Amino acid sequence: MTHLFKKLNLQSLLILIVCTLLFNCETKTSPEKKRGTIAKNGIVSCAHPLAAEVGIAILKKGGNAFDAAIATHFALAVVYPRAGNIGGGGFMVYRDQIGNSGSLDFREKAPSSASEKMYLDANGQPIKNLSLKGLLASGVPGSVDGMFKIYQKYGSLPWDVLLQPAIRLAEDGIVLTQLEAEKINQYQKDFNSYNKKPIQLFKDGNWKAGDKIIYPDLAITLKSIKENKRAGFYEGVVADKIINAMQNSNGIISHKDLKDYSSVWREAIKIPFKDNYTVISMPPPSSGGVALAQILLGLEDFNTSNYTHNSVEWIHLLTELERRAYADRASFLGDNDFYNVPVKQLTSKKYVSSRVKSIDLTKATNSQDIKAGDVLKIESFETTHYSIVDKHGNAVAITTTLNGNFGCKVVIDGAGFFMNNEMDDFSIKPGQPNQFGLIGGEANKIVPNKRMLSSMTPTIVEKDNALFMVLGTPGGSTIITSVAQTLLNVTEFNMTMQEAIDAKKFHSQWLPDEIYLEDKVFPDSTISGLEKMGHKIGFVPILGKMDCILKNKNGTYEGASDQSRSDGVAFGY
Repeated sequence: MTHLFKKLNLQSLLILIVCTLLFNCETKTSPEKKRGTIAKNGIVSCAHPLAAEVGIAILKKGGNAFDAAIATHFALAVVYPRAGNIGGGGFMVYRDQIGNSGSLDFREKAPSSASEKMYLDANGQPIKNLSLKGLLASGVPGSVDGMFKIYQKYGSLPWDVLLQPAIRLAEDGIVLTQLEAEKINQYQKDFNSYNKKPIQLFKDGNWKAGDKIIYPDLAITLKSIKENKRAGFYEGVVADKIINAMQNSNGIISHKDLKDYSSVWREAIKIPFKDNYTVISMPPPSSGGVALAQILLGLEDFNTSNYTHNSVEWIHLLTELERRAYADRASFLGDNDFYNVPVKQLTSKKYVSSRVKSIDLTKATNSQDIKAGDVLKIESFETTHYSIVDKHGNAVAITTTLNGNFGCKVVIDGAGFFMNNEMDDFSIKPGQPNQFGLIGGEANKIVPNKRMLSSMTPTIVEKDNALFMVLGTPGGSTIITSVAQTLLNVTEFNMTMQEAIDAKKFHSQWLPDEIYLEDKVFPDSTISGLEKMGHKIGFVPILGKMDCILKNKNGTYEGASDQSRSDGVAFGY
C-alpha cells in the first residue's frame, strides 16, 4: 500500500512537471493578446466617450443598432464639432440581423447655382482657400435627412428619445479633453476671420482640458429637429438662418436646395475575398468600396503566406496595389447619378488581375508610369466614424464628415453648427490636387446638384456568410488604406481587433509618388529596404482613427477604438 502511494505521488509529480513545462512553453510562444471591449449584447465604438455612452444607453433601452446610430450621430454633432455634424454628410453601410445589406448615401450635394469654374480666377487658376474656407465652400448638408431616412426604415424607438440626449449635452455643456482643447486652439484664427460674430468655440486665450463649453443655439436647432423631424432643419426657422448666413456672405445655397435635398439608398459593393470572406462597402460617390475591392482582389494574385506584418515586402506590395487603385479613382470615379462609373468592370477579378500584372515585387513602379486602366502632400483633415452592433445582430458602419476640421470654419449664426467645406472634394480643375493631394478629372467635375467624390469607406465583413467585422475611420485620402490594412491585419495576420487598430500604418495614393509611414517608428532597415526598391519615404504623425467591431468565435463582440491616436472609446454591455 505504501509502495502504491509512493508510486502515485511520483506519477503526480511527473504530471505536474510536464504540465508546468507545457504551460511555460505556451506562455512564451503565445503571449496574451491585447483585446478591446468584450460584450455580448451590443457595442458602440466612436470618437468620443459621451457619444458612445448615448449609443449604449439607447441599446439598453431596447433600441436597435439603427436607433443607436441616430442618437450617436446627433451626440457627436455636439461633443465632437470638428467632424460630428448636422451641417455635413456621410455614408452608411449596414447588415441587418437576417443578413440583408445595403447602403445609404447622405453625401452633400453641389448647390443648384454651382458652376464648374466657380473657384478659378480669370486665368483659370484655383483661388487660394475659396473652396476650403467660407460659405462658398459648402455643399447642401445631408446628415439630418440621412438620419431621418434611417429612422423611417429601421427606427424602433420614438424619434424624440433619440434626439433628447444630444439636446441635453448641448444645454449642459461639454468638458474638453486635452486633445479637443488643442484642436480648438489650433483654429482660433480661422474662427475669428470667417465668422462675423464670436462663436462658442472662440476664446481670447487658449482653451484647456477641463474647460466647459455650452451650446445654447445648437440646442435650439436640435429641438427644432426633434419636434419637426426633417422639416426642422431643411425648412422653417433653421433653414432661414442658413440662407441668411449665405446671403450675408459668399454662400450660394438656396431654400430650394435645402428643401429638395434627399438621401439615396444604394446597393452596396460586395467583394468576395479569399475563400470565406465577403466585404461589404460603399459604392460611388464614395471611392472607398471600389478602391478597397481593387486592393483586396489584387492581393489574391500574390502568395502572401510567408509575408510578415509591415515587412519591406508587405509594404511594397500593398503600395503597388494602392497606387493602381488611386490612379483609377482619379480617372473613373464620381457621382454615378451624373457620370457613368464602370463599377462592375473596375471591381471585376479579370480587370484587377490585368492591372496588377505589371507589379514587380523587387522594385517600385514610378507613379508617372501608372495610368488609369483601359476601361470604356497630406494636410489637416477630419472625419469621424462609428461602428455599432446590437443584441439581434444588426450592424451599422457610418462615416460622416464636414471635410476639413470644423468644415468651412463658419458657424450658422443663431443655429450653432458648422457648415461643411465639401465642395473642395470636387475636381476644382482637372489635374489639380485637393487638400488631400488627390487628383481628379472629368468624372468628378462640379455640376449643380451633383454629389462630390469621397474616400469614406464604412465597411462590414462577413465570414462564412455570418457577421465578422465592422470597420471605418476618418482620414481623408488615407481612409481607404487604413481600412484595408486594419482588415488585413485581422484576416492575414490573425490580430485581435484592438491589435489591428493599434498597429502602425502606411499610406500611398499614386500621386504624390511617396509612401507615408506613421510616426517615424518603422525600423531603419525597413525604410532603407523600401528606398533600395526605389520608393520615396515621408512621415506623418498619425494614420487613421479606427472605430471597429469584431465578432468572436464564442459569439461575443470585441469593440475597439483608436485610443493611441484619439479620445475614441468602445463601450459595450
